[in-house]
Amino acid sequence: MDRVGRPLAGPGPDGPGPDGDASDAPTGHGPRPHPDAHVPDPDAGRLAVLLDSAFLLLLATSLNRFLTHHPGNPRIPWVLGLSITLAVAQPVGSWLAHHRPPAPGRRRRLWPLTLVTAIWVVLVLIAPSFAWCAVPLVYTALRTLPARAAIPLVAALTLLVVVGEVRLPGGVDANLLLLPPAVAALATSVFLYMERQAERQRALIADLVRTRRELAETERREGTLAERERLAMEIHDTLAQGLSSQQMLLQAADRTWDGDPATARAHVRTAADVAARNLAEARRFVHDLAPAELADGRTLDQALRSLAERESAESGLPVRFHLDGAPAPLPAAAQAALLRIAQGALANVREHAGASAAALTLSFLGDQAVLDVADNGRGFDPASPGTSSADSAPVSSPAGSRGHGLPAMRARLRQLGGALTVESAPGEGTVVSAAVPLAPRPPAEQRRQAPEPR
Repeated sequence: MDRVGRPLAGPGPDGPGPDGDASDAPTGHGPRPHPDAHVPDPDAGRLAVLLDSAFLLLLATSLNRFLTHHPGNPRIPWVLGLSITLAVAQPVGSWLAHHRPPAPGRRRRLWPLTLVTAIWVVLVLIAPSFAWCAVPLVYTALRTLPARAAIPLVAALTLLVVVGEVRLPGGVDANLLLLPPAVAALATSVFLYMERQAERQRALIADLVRTRRELAETERREGTLAERERLAMEIHDTLAQGLSSQQMLLQAADRTWDGDPATARAHVRTAADVAARNLAEARRFVHDLAPAELADGRTLDQALRSLAERESAESGLPVRFHLDGAPAPLPAAAQAALLRIAQGALANVREHAGASAAALTLSFLGDQAVLDVADNGRGFDPASPGTSSADSAPVSSPAGSRGHGLPAMRARLRQLGGALTVESAPGEGTVVSAAVPLAPRPPAEQRRQAPEPR
């Protein structure tokens, strides 16, 4: 049993606070040391005062009995001197154990217990009246030493008490001979049981502390991964798509620079506009702000309409927008997610589908909003071995050409409780559908629309 931090000549901190002293640690088990294990326990300090007071009271009673029954005894000076020394040594040892515990990694101080026990043994041999002072010493030995050393010491102290009772004048009382062993056995058993219970509690607390630290570390790691995933999705749906558009515009400008300078300059100006818009988007998602298209109170259908018009103007791919149903309130996060999904899907159509037209359809269907991005491009087979999973295939492109688009879309929708479906076949185009639940109606509106009870 780990007993580091125990009082040495009196009660000290409550229970064994593990501080890493390998010489005093138990063999085979024990919790990790707690950083505050050496801090004095105020309850242990009050208990030390109580036990020291009881010891001094027993010492004074034993001295009074000796002086009363043995007036003029030549051993009185020795008894007085040893009694005074014991009355000083016991409280001093308790104070040192409680207020000056050994530093972590240092061996315990055994000299106070050794000194007090030696003085008490001499006193009992000179004057058997002091035998009952062994009660606080038994507790001190159990608190100070490991069980394998404390139990033999308690047995020796108990035997000395019995010997002292036998030496008292007035005959031998059989009850007095049986009482000290019974009291010592009971006290030792109760103390060791309580120590085992305290050890289990300390192990449980150490496990809880370790679990809490592991949980906090897991939460920090998950938070880091979530933020990394958010930035990856934002970069893919804004900066990467914008850079792709700029590349296409600049390549077109390069091809027409000599033959049609006006068209080339128009392509360059469009590329500059895309770069400016990407810069603004980068600043917004770094600060976790809503997309610029949804700023200033603009609705999702307005943002999607603007996206379709801008895509048609910049890429030359006709994109049509259609609104189906009456717009319903959507959380800001859901609006941003659907807008980013539309941007990513249109980028895939532009770069990989070989389509001549695309369409954005926003539908409000009862309890959910659905965004459909359709194109008439080459399509692909999501179930074929070459495109083993729609999760790894961009819209209308074979898997492996890119691969971040659909997983990012699914991740966005998963955070909102939504779902993504992909319908495609070779030569028949592709339809990507993103569905998110609508915001719940306020309780007051639900009560207004609820039927009146009959």
